[in-house]
Amino acid sequence: MIPLFVHKSPLLLKAIYAPFVWNIPTQEKVVYLTFDDGPIPEVTEWVLEQLAKYQAKATFFCIGDNVYKHPEIFAKLVAQDHSIGNHTFNHLNGWKTSDTMYWENVGRCNDILPVETNLFRPPYGRIKLSQAKPLLEDHHIVMWDVLTGDFEKYLSPERCLEKTLRYTSPGSIVVLHDSHKAWRNMSYVLPRILEDLSERGYRFDALPQQAPLSEKLSYSHTQALKTQH
Repeated sequence: MIPLFVHKSPLLLKAIYAPFVWNIPTQEKVVYLTFDDGPIPEVTEWVLEQLAKYQAKATFFCIGDNVYKHPEIFAKLVAQDHSIGNHTFNHLNGWKTSDTMYWENVGRCNDILPVETNLFRPPYGRIKLSQAKPLLEDHHIVMWDVLTGDFEKYLSPERCLEKTLRYTSPGSIVVLHDSHKAWRNMSYVLPRILEDLSERGYRFDALPQQAPLSEKLSYSHTQALKTQH
């Protein structure tokens, strides 16, 4: 039996975890593409080439160990004005990790990143509330509005694309992965997302990587901080 995959984050889930960022409230046609698990050779570089074709900016939630291994690719992300977020150093599953070990791993990733950011995304979207509470003091925990499912082998590229386009709306935070595991689906979906949404009048912005922590990320924050990015 093929398991049910939820592409659109349910409203109830967003309400329960209200302190987390799920989308950016706006009526303007702007979408926030995010990429998890890089940077890695070839895949991340290909993603950058696709984004450049549409003058699109994105947010890359990087694994610290990959930044350590591939600093030259990470430098390309920064040079091309994309935003950076913390994705832990070793891609930890918070549900299977002690709080202390989790915080240490997040801190280790922050230490290896050569840029300052207060954006954090838990790998797999799995984090205990006990782990999240102190992190919220100095990070925005960024989840998503639309999950492409590019990492799921049982999902076809066509289904990933169809569901993503169906559920994406103004202010959506969309998750893709610049990883070998996701390559089959992601390499099909990304160019078509960029083309389709561009034709419908959307633009692609990066989340501000040093947005104020006094309130959740908002569209006004993004606009105000563009010149500082």
